[in-house]
Amino acid sequence: MSGALALATPVAGRGCDGCTLCCKLMPVDELAKPAATWCKHCEPASGCRIYDDRPHGCRVFFCGWLVNQAVAPHWRPRESRMVLDFQPAMNRLAVHVDPGRPDAWRKPPYHAELRIMATRMAEAGGYVLVACGANFTMLLAHQEFPLGHVLPSDRIVFAKTAGPGGWIYDVQVTPGGADSAAGANVLPTV
Repeated sequence: MSGALALATPVAGRGCDGCTLCCKLMPVDELAKPAATWCKHCEPASGCRIYDDRPHGCRVFFCGWLVNQAVAPHWRPRESRMVLDFQPAMNRLAVHVDPGRPDAWRKPPYHAELRIMATRMAEAGGYVLVACGANFTMLLAHQEFPLGHVLPSDRIVFAKTAGPGGWIYDVQVTPGGADSAAGANVLPTV
């Protein structure tokens, strides 16, 4: 899990309160738990059965809705069926979508808001990465790139060139360890 914020505290009036979607959608390396599967220690809609002894990755993860005042109330994971994971070190927003509702991110108002976020992030060299299980879509400014099935060892490579109406992006998935093109950005998967 990522999304760690130093001494993160929930936004006033927000709490998990029975939301356990991060326990399903987020990978937990210490437990060898892949993304998009329920953690064996989770009691869905209740909480973690090993909360006091939970792994470090779980202790430091806070979903974007919980700790970011700018995230609207309708993004609460239990309702939106998505977990927002702001990853400032990689200049990206990872959106983990419940595979039981793979179209959740395309519904209003979420899709329009993700496009706005992607446009703002692209201005600073960032992007939005939507993950539904192992299926990924990258949002860069006004462009969407369906990447399909991406393995944890794969790398997402993108490059941009100036075009007549703004930046033109090229995005590809390369197998882990493969060389990337000069001038391209190589990104780890979620």
